[in-house]
Amino acid sequence: LQCAYGLVCLLGLLGNALVIFVVLRYAKMRTATNIYLLNLAIADELAVLGAPFAAAAAALRRWPFGRALCRTVLGVDGLNMFGSVFCLTVLSLDRYIAVVHPLRAASYRRPRVAKLVTGGVWLLALLVASPIPVFAGTAATGDGRAVACDLLWPSPAWAAAFVVYSSALGFVLPVAAMALCYLLLAGKMRAVARGVGWRQRRRSEGQLTRLVVTVVAAFVVCWLPFYVVRLLELLLPGRLDAGAHDASLLLSHANSCANPILYGLLSESFRNSFQGVLRRCRHAGLCCCRHGHGEGEDDEEEEEEPLDYRAVPRRDGKGCVCPPLPCPQDPPRPQPCCASGALLPKTTPF
Repeated sequence: LQCAYGLVCLLGLLGNALVIFVVLRYAKMRTATNIYLLNLAIADELAVLGAPFAAAAAALRRWPFGRALCRTVLGVDGLNMFGSVFCLTVLSLDRYIAVVHPLRAASYRRPRVAKLVTGGVWLLALLVASPIPVFAGTAATGDGRAVACDLLWPSPAWAAAFVVYSSALGFVLPVAAMALCYLLLAGKMRAVARGVGWRQRRRSEGQLTRLVVTVVAAFVVCWLPFYVVRLLELLLPGRLDAGAHDASLLLSHANSCANPILYGLLSESFRNSFQGVLRRCRHAGLCCCRHGHGEGEDDEEEEEEPLDYRAVPRRDGKGCVCPPLPCPQDPPRPQPCCASGALLPKTTPF
């Protein structure tokens, strides 16, 4: 279990950090849909940061980190839980608008609007998850031999109400809304499949829609066992094995490292951006190695930047010094008259 948590933590940290970097680094990646995916990656990064604490508690069968860290970890996990599902819901609505209402999409699907929407998503997630850090704390386990980090409710009725509350707002209602979006989207696609220009638009939107649908499906697969186990713990107290709880928690954390992999497999723009970043990292590493072996500072800066081929005047006034490609030193002059039928030499690459 500890090895699985370690793998999830490593893949999640690196993968989501890469997603965040490419969306912020490359202007072409800052589309409305990618801004929603950026915020989903931020939520996943927060979830992965809590995975080592969950792994340690599962291995030790106790919580060794104290009350304050218990509240922090559970609060961040709750914020990720609601923030990620709300981001996916907005993504599904974005796909519906883009495919079914393309004319309205021009005004709604803008990066500035996407930033405002994601701000509202995080505020809503913070509001919905606010009971978690309030009631989180440490208490002795049933046998009194260890300390556990859990939600300490005033009565069992409060615990049952929170399970229903979190399951409804964190899974059932958002998944129902996403399913409705894709059902309407599929119906619209069948209705206009033979329309003029639809095939071309379907190809352009199909890849991105397929990516979002796959991400939503991965979310359902990874989080459904978590909510089922919580409901069973509520209905059958003390009868469920602790291994089922640990496995469902691990699977929910695994969703955070699955999304970057799906982006790389299903999105050409993300795949190209990932490859570009990795090439730059490898190139920078090779340059550092060569520089460390004393090959001078000329190899230190070998970034993939466009070269500037402007002529630079010499100090002695005799012409100009040009970079590797030839540059025109004087304004073009008219060619002398040629005999009839003679061809002038070609002076441009066009």
